[in-house]
Amino acid sequence: MFKREDRKVARTKRHRRLRKRIAGTQDSPRLAVARSLKHIYAQVIDDQSGTTLVFASSLDPEIRSQAKNGGNTEAARLVGKLIAQRAQEKGIKRVVFDRGGNLYHGRVAAVAEGARESGLEF
Repeated sequence: MFKREDRKVARTKRHRRLRKRIAGTQDSPRLAVARSLKHIYAQVIDDQSGTTLVFASSLDPEIRSQAKNGGNTEAARLVGKLIAQRAQEKGIKRVVFDRGGNLYHGRVAAVAEGARESGLEF
């Protein structure tokens, strides 16, 4: 079995490898997903200027009122919908998805599905 530190190191290596290929521009910024055991976070980033354009997490009051637990796929899908809604309000229609070195499965995939359902293009 892997130790927790080994998993963290492996995820960090995967994330660095992915970030060599993935970069957000003004035309299609990067949708970055981060997760912890209790919550999930998503932000739309313009890497050229180094600014966060939009942010959403399971800690937002809109999501806390709808989801009992911030660390499940239901909350992750709501975060995806909320980030897509906020991005579209800022005029962002197309993004590049950054899974943060995590597997595209479970909560990470639920954020992507929620964002697609609300109209963001990947």
